[in-house]
Amino acid sequence: MTDKPNYHLQYLLPLLILLAFATNLHAQPKKYAFSREKMGSPFGITLYSEDSVKAARVAENCFSLVDSLVFIFSDYIDSSELNRLAASSGNPAGFTCSPALFDIINQAAGAWKASRGTFDITLGPLTRLWRKSRREKTWPDSTLVNETRRRCGFEHVTINTQEHKVYLKQPHMLLDLGGIAQGYIAKEVLNRTLQLGIRTALIDVSGDISVSDPPPGRPGWRISINLPESEESTLPDNLVLRQQSVTTSGDVYQHQAHNGKRYSHIVDPRTGYGSTNMRNVTVIAKDAVVADWLTKAGTLLKIKKAKKLAIKLQAEILITSLQDGKLEYHATKGFSQYWEEQN
Repeated sequence: MTDKPNYHLQYLLPLLILLAFATNLHAQPKKYAFSREKMGSPFGITLYSEDSVKAARVAENCFSLVDSLVFIFSDYIDSSELNRLAASSGNPAGFTCSPALFDIINQAAGAWKASRGTFDITLGPLTRLWRKSRREKTWPDSTLVNETRRRCGFEHVTINTQEHKVYLKQPHMLLDLGGIAQGYIAKEVLNRTLQLGIRTALIDVSGDISVSDPPPGRPGWRISINLPESEESTLPDNLVLRQQSVTTSGDVYQHQAHNGKRYSHIVDPRTGYGSTNMRNVTVIAKDAVVADWLTKAGTLLKIKKAKKLAIKLQAEILITSLQDGKLEYHATKGFSQYWEEQN
């Protein structure tokens, strides 16, 4: 008996191929961008998803996470956990921290040691003094600055890792997580997008940027860097990053002038005054927390020491300074690999 051709299969196969092509075409991820005001600045989430409903749901979940972390870390909110910890200063019983607060303080302790004290979250009394000074356009006398500085110093902090307790041994201490919390939040939000099935995302916490996989068809996310003392102008070349974090710190938005000198909002623990180094410091690191605090330490450290510290932390650093009206660039050797290739 002769086999008959399978005409059904003959016509079905092209239809299946066409259907698969159409399904694949439909499933191409699209770009979705969301922005909310958080911590007094725009907080951006850009992600790629095949589904607009899923994208919106992920963004909403991430913004809720931001709110919960801000309520823990903020020194602007009187009832925040951070301020409740500060209220326990001088109490020998210490303060039992939530996992998030304990984690960030533990990382801040490591940053303080690694930076030889140039990054210090116990500068809360000084940062509040200088905030008030900028707001009221006044200049505190040196006696007040020195008295305030005596309430600072991470050497007055003890961490009990077994009980998750923190002891602020000196009375009237205040903590300021402003130089590390943005990086921490960026890292946590990016991790949340991954947990919710988003592989391609960019988190922008007022300039602290963390990215996962690159957008479709691209080698990475394109990111620009501001020039020192400029709100609008950027360096001529862009960075291209994937699965990295980058932070740039400068004084263009927050500074004070006094007796012909310009003082940054980044306070030097060694003097109690804002840095007078006219620098923009950009750090690229796998860990957003490191990228965040290292820009602050890099503003205060000598350039050679800042580069050495970055290499030790497996990060790359670019220090752009303005000297006599001319730009000077100082970078670790590995930084150049992240510049966008010019055609």
